[in-house]
Amino acid sequence: MNINATLFLQAIVFAILVWFTMRFIWPPLTAALDERARRIAEGLAAAEKAKADLAAADKRVEQELVRSRTEAATLRADAERRVQAMIEEAKVRAADEGNKVIAAARAEAEQQSIRARDALREEVAALAVKGAEQILRREVNASVHAELLNRLKTEL
Repeated sequence: MNINATLFLQAIVFAILVWFTMRFIWPPLTAALDERARRIAEGLAAAEKAKADLAAADKRVEQELVRSRTEAATLRADAERRVQAMIEEAKVRAADEGNKVIAAARAEAEQQSIRARDALREEVAALAVKGAEQILRREVNASVHAELLNRLKTEL
């Protein structure tokens, strides 16, 4: 065999191999590579979108936490104000009740004092009558001197 013929035949076989590869192997291979590149790009885009969504969700969560903390602080302050108001109201009610008890006790003491004075007047009048009776050594008529005793009571 001749080297030129071998080279020429190898060149024809290589040309057939290149044509076969370009016609049947290269298009599915490039399509698969393009599809893979497209899927990788979509995956990267989805990852970026997920990252942005996560950042937005983190921001919303932080805003909600701030709002919740503010609301909790407001509720706590309101509760403390209500407790203070209830304490003040209880103090006022207790003071009013104490004043009522003191006033009732004073009124009762005044009534007892009046009753004691009346009883003492009665006793003094009776003693005065007995004393006058003993001094005069005669019996004093109570019905005749009732007016005198009543005047004596009012003077005492």
